[in-house]
Amino acid sequence: MARKGARTIHPKVELMIEYGYILLGSAIVAIAFNLFLLPNRVASGGVSGISTILHATLGWQPAYVQWSLNIPLFIAGVVLLGKQFGVKTLVGTAFLPFVVYLTHNVAPATNDPLLGALFGGIGVGMGLGIVFRGKASTGGTDLAAQIIHKYTGLSLGTCVVLIDGLIVLTAALVFDIERALYALIALFVTSKTIDFVQVGFGYSKMAMIITNKEEEVRHAILHKIDRGVTKLSAYGGYTDCERPVLMCVVGQAEFTKLKQLVKSIDPSAFVVVMDAAEVLGEGFKRV
Repeated sequence: MARKGARTIHPKVELMIEYGYILLGSAIVAIAFNLFLLPNRVASGGVSGISTILHATLGWQPAYVQWSLNIPLFIAGVVLLGKQFGVKTLVGTAFLPFVVYLTHNVAPATNDPLLGALFGGIGVGMGLGIVFRGKASTGGTDLAAQIIHKYTGLSLGTCVVLIDGLIVLTAALVFDIERALYALIALFVTSKTIDFVQVGFGYSKMAMIITNKEEEVRHAILHKIDRGVTKLSAYGGYTDCERPVLMCVVGQAEFTKLKQLVKSIDPSAFVVVMDAAEVLGEGFKRV
């Protein structure tokens, strides 16, 4: 919303950055799996959870299990859902088990299953968040969920929960209920970490301002804070008179200045403030 020029990146450079995200994120997921989740038998859903269960019960190498499940699921996804997954998802699908194989002899970072669930969840969430920034995924049961979604009509979120829930339930039967509870903790931490990587701490504030001095407030926001402002048409519910609403998004550091500015112009102004988790556009994140 600020009047600041946006920096452009050459498409080839941007593509290289995206592939870098995919490789880095996949590597972080794999290392977190070997350091925290596998040695503590925390089967927190997905293909990695299946490989944890099969490693504990049959002694199968997790990397081979992940390859044997990921690649066919990717092919099935392309055949049944179309080619929207692309080469980048194939890279993530193949590279993650490769790093799992390369690092399978590393010593566990902890033998405490709770610490394993917490830090494993953080590592997996961080890695997946980085992969998502590369506009790809690591395939696996996410593709299976999309296939089930297409042919059953169930929502995608329900399909993901069903698959991960079945894996966690299997872990409870194979190991014990405590391991299943640790797996649920890891799933929760993973989801929250993905959100953090995607959004970060950079929360902005969105203010809705109703004032009798809207032109003065609008001019002050534009020239004293150097932020854009949008004028919305609205009507008072009690008076049925037109009452324009000014909408403005500012950074955390600018929020106090905005409040003081509005108060100095119109002490009786009505201001509603909300968190804006992610703001894309001029003056904020590049789209």
